[in-house]
Amino acid sequence: MSKIFALANQKGGVGKTTSAINLSAALARAGKRVLLIDADPQANASSGLGVEIRGLDKTIYECLVNHIDPHSAIVETPVPNLSIIPSHIDLVGAEVEMLNIENREQLMKQVLNQVRDEYDCILIDCSPSLGLITINALTAASSVIIPVQCEFFALEGIAKLLNTIKIIKGKLNPDLQIEGFLLTMYDNRLRLSNQVYEEVKRHFGNLVFDTVIFRNVRLSEAPSHACQSSTTTLTPKAHNVI
Repeated sequence: MSKIFALANQKGGVGKTTSAINLSAALARAGKRVLLIDADPQANASSGLGVEIRGLDKTIYECLVNHIDPHSAIVETPVPNLSIIPSHIDLVGAEVEMLNIENREQLMKQVLNQVRDEYDCILIDCSPSLGLITINALTAASSVIIPVQCEFFALEGIAKLLNTIKIIKGKLNPDLQIEGFLLTMYDNRLRLSNQVYEEVKRHFGNLVFDTVIFRNVRLSEAPSHACQSSTTTLTPKAHNVI
């Protein structure tokens, strides 16, 4: 049975999607069978892996709201061993439509339970919010990877996310663990980047991945080349992702 990772942070622009795409590709290149779930209405993970999202009639939205078989929504990517269930702008309205569905917090888990035996790893790229879709992702996940941009405002949202994780762990998913904090957009020439790094390390210790994602113009350019993006593996100090 696969391990499910949610990449979550309610702050936008911290590198969730870039991390999700590249970690998925790296794991696939390492021989793992990987499924990426694009749970963000912006669908950037889908387009970043070369999926033509216009005209798609089967996405994670239909899986959650219309209860279609997730197998029919899976799209193979040009990266061997890497598949994706894409997203669509319709996902914006999914939270309202899900409100009257029984066990609405468990819908993502029910979807993934139908496919998780077929993959070694499932990654969920969450939207920049703590809404019902993200709650679904955290309820379905084995653990959560938290990308943290090396800027001051990024620190302010961590407490809120951790509180949400605590609530979900207490009420919906007692097995949920924090896999680690991934520091992104790090520039060791800047005092602020170093201060944020030290602050996160001081608070969370071994939960902070040893790997730090530096600012790199190629990472910004990579989405325009779709699946030709670079890959980066994450190596935590205290434990391995896989």
